[in-house]
Amino acid sequence: MSSSTTVRTARRRTLRIAAAALVAAAGLGLTACSGSDAAGTKPASHAADTGKAATEVDTKAGAADQQSGTADKQSGATNTQSGSAHAGTAKTGTPVRTETLADGSKAKIYRLGEQHYLAKIVNDGAVLAELETKGHDAGLDANDMFVVLTLGGEVHSWMGGGHQGPGTFKLAGGWTAKVTKAGDLRYRAQILGRDGAVYGTMQANEHDAGLDANGVYIVLSAGGVISAHE
Repeated sequence: MSSSTTVRTARRRTLRIAAAALVAAAGLGLTACSGSDAAGTKPASHAADTGKAATEVDTKAGAADQQSGTADKQSGATNTQSGSAHAGTAKTGTPVRTETLADGSKAKIYRLGEQHYLAKIVNDGAVLAELETKGHDAGLDANDMFVVLTLGGEVHSWMGGGHQGPGTFKLAGGWTAKVTKAGDLRYRAQILGRDGAVYGTMQANEHDAGLDANGVYIVLSAGGVISAHE
């Protein structure tokens, strides 16, 4: 082999070694960049996890606040119900007076407003019935004891004297009652004067009715019984 050939061969080997070195260097550079990227990605992942945890904490805190709000609403509802119970108790309060009725029971009378009265019929501490005036007199047939509560809060009671309707009946004080049946537990009574004119009408629709007819007290029951007393 000539010297020039030897030199060219040596140069080729040198170039191959240099190229291999460059490739190796490039590989190391890529590995370093990849490692740097991985290292940079991990903090981002941690940040995402931290944000997720913070979001979960905020969500739980929000749920706790909602539960607290719900509890507050329930507490408010309880207070409202309690207030309603107190309002119901305050409706009657203390009776303005107590009267003894014809059969020996008691009537506790409460004033609820202008021409608005409530009478509780009590016997041996138990409330047997209630009458309330709401723009008109109230009446009760309590086992053949008749009771009228007037718009002025007066109570009148008597025993017996009932007439079973339908029919036309003479009443105390010169009144006449024409009783008709309008349905089950529904009766109507026209109160007629001496001249036959209608001076008033009573309606017993599933509950008794009462009337103060110029000092004559009349009760019409839901069963069609009518009675009057001066």
